[in-house]
Amino acid sequence: MVPITTRFTSEAPLHPKASELLATVFERGWADPSKIHEPSREAGRLLQEAKETFAGAFGVRTDEIYFLGEPSLGFHLGINGLLTPQSRLFYSATDRAPVHAIVDHRKNMNLGVLQDSAESSQSADVLVHQSVNPETGIVKVIPNDFGGKVFVDNTAFGVHSHLPTNWATAIWQSRSWHGPSGLGVFAVRSQTEWRNPLPHNDSKKVPQAFSIPLALASAVALENFSKDSAEVSAQVVHFRKMVIDFLLHEIGNVTIAQDEGNNIAYLLSASLAGVDSERLVNELSERGVAVDSGSACMSANMAPSHVLAAMGLPTTGNIRLTLHPQIMEDEIDYLLNNLKELVIRQRS
Repeated sequence: MVPITTRFTSEAPLHPKASELLATVFERGWADPSKIHEPSREAGRLLQEAKETFAGAFGVRTDEIYFLGEPSLGFHLGINGLLTPQSRLFYSATDRAPVHAIVDHRKNMNLGVLQDSAESSQSADVLVHQSVNPETGIVKVIPNDFGGKVFVDNTAFGVHSHLPTNWATAIWQSRSWHGPSGLGVFAVRSQTEWRNPLPHNDSKKVPQAFSIPLALASAVALENFSKDSAEVSAQVVHFRKMVIDFLLHEIGNVTIAQDEGNNIAYLLSASLAGVDSERLVNELSERGVAVDSGSACMSANMAPSHVLAAMGLPTTGNIRLTLHPQIMEDEIDYLLNNLKELVIRQRS
């Protein structure tokens, strides 16, 4: 069996530092922090330390942070919790699938929905701001001049992004910094007019069905991922340029999804003319290289990318690469050499 390198896929193994401590955090973080015995008090202290880690990394207060056992729930809480009957919802065609689900629901209810333009915004309006597009790596302009409330989608490499000055709610996803799956970090800004949109009969702002050990492991992963990224940032930028130059000059007939000077180095999406994406992905996998293709929301079924379609870019022959901090140059060389051979074979 050929060993598979997953350093080019959006998903990556749990950060080694978090893996080392996983047994320990499950041993120490099992108790309910709301109770008064010592194991509960210790779990509460550990959870507070984790919140301090996230607060420091994201630039928010610890009392503004909540953990979610289902990260995608953060879109519903963050957006619908801000909307009122007078609100209009501003969004982009390149937003993630959960946003479009909310938009479709509002359209069916004949409620205000506007795409892209938010020039005439009012205080009751809500804007969805995606800091980094998870498919193309394009960094969105921070909407500091929006007159309403801003929900921030930081689920893709959000640890590298700053919140806009007018943010109201935000969601991060643990997997984006190589933390454990099944954990989202949700934030509601202090003094923001927000209500829990879920049916509830208690004072809890969000559901409390999350794993404390996973939250602790995620905090460890975040600390070390941030350190790794800072140390190799120049190297990742170099690798990105290396890949783009190879695609354009050694393979050719390639369209890169990017916004010059406004991209995060870790993500790269390219469409290769005359190539079957699914076949290419499978052939690379047979040679030990795992890459993504299709929509970042539905890559498992190779669905055409709504993001690329909205940008007017080719949706066929697409591959998506994630350059993780641990990437090595020989892995880049191996990917590119095999990619060139397989593309030439398909085109011929």
